[in-house]
Amino acid sequence: MAHFEKATSVHDWLNQRLAIEKFEKVMMSEYWIPKNINFLWAMGMVLAMTFAILLVSGIFLLMYYQPNVDLAFDSVNYTIMQEVGFGWLWRHVHAVAASVVFLIIYIHMFTGIYYGSYKKGREMIWISGMLLFVAFSAEAFSGYMLPWGQMSYWAGMVITNLFSLGSLELNGIVEWIRGDYVPAQAFLTRFFMLHVLLIPVAILALIAVHFYALRFPHVNNLDGEFFDYDEQAELYKSGNTRASKVIRFANDFLSKDMFVMSIFLIFFFYLVFWQYAFAMDPVNFDPADGLKTPAHIYPEWYFLWSYEILRPFSKDIGLIAFGFAQVIFFLLPFLDKSDNVAPASRRGPFKIWFWVMLVDMIVLTAMGKLPPEGIFSTIGLVAALVFIGLWVVLPFITKIEKKL
Repeated sequence: MAHFEKATSVHDWLNQRLAIEKFEKVMMSEYWIPKNINFLWAMGMVLAMTFAILLVSGIFLLMYYQPNVDLAFDSVNYTIMQEVGFGWLWRHVHAVAASVVFLIIYIHMFTGIYYGSYKKGREMIWISGMLLFVAFSAEAFSGYMLPWGQMSYWAGMVITNLFSLGSLELNGIVEWIRGDYVPAQAFLTRFFMLHVLLIPVAILALIAVHFYALRFPHVNNLDGEFFDYDEQAELYKSGNTRASKVIRFANDFLSKDMFVMSIFLIFFFYLVFWQYAFAMDPVNFDPADGLKTPAHIYPEWYFLWSYEILRPFSKDIGLIAFGFAQVIFFLLPFLDKSDNVAPASRRGPFKIWFWVMLVDMIVLTAMGKLPPEGIFSTIGLVAALVFIGLWVVLPFITKIEKKL
């Protein structure tokens, strides 16, 4: 049996039972971060804070939202927006956070690609991060259904139709997902449950796994340099902080995180109060009508790049290309054959690959919002083919990459 001594304070009493001092050292004061990193490494904490904003604002909205096909639209657009005090503010906060969180995710993801933070030893960090991307995507899609507006209804119709798998016509799977032949009450209830319970729990679990995976190979740095963290930590603790290559997470690096988060919050609340319209599609302010198809159906901006990979091809080929786009980022640690852990700017052909990939995804996003007609259709097709081609050539250009 464990030995307990008479506690001298509440802190001592808790420490004997919960090891709070050890936990604080492991997670904060003796969690070592490389010195040579920049503000882009704060995006993880910005993401965690944005998720917290989504949780809090979602709880307030949940108090008045009605998950019923006859009441959902009015509960959002009338009750919350007009009758509840500051209901409009909570809706703006939730909508803007749901959109901005993907901007931060993409910045975080491409920072990892640029600096090689997925390389040998850090594969689980990358894979858990990509699982978080999938979970956030599912959370965003399920939340988009809840206002039960025109775009909600028809986006749900289009996306669930993908599960019929084209010419296989597995319509039974689609009906099983919807709980009906078309999106109706069962569909709304299921997506309500996913949005407020199941997916948030999965996101919390994946965040824990992501941070846990980060502890062992430690945080990557601007130069991709490997060094002995224990040795550098001893230098720091001995007082030779100038020579040490690491700093404490708390409160050294955390103070930098807080500064970046402060700047982000200024940007965030500017959007909430003055530019919130970008996060709420005007078509979705019309009630859902299964007999009236919108002229142009499209998802939110953060899904447009993968939607555009689906559109230019025939049904079956488009589904294969769409599935390819959803899976391929998971395989990045295994497709990159180079042993170099360095910024893309020092990696020859990979630098070109990185920037072409980034520009191509921006082009795909822009084309996804436009009707697939004329020159837009051609540009979308070329961009989709370039995306697929980039992943096909990646193993070859990294295999011949010179060792740094």
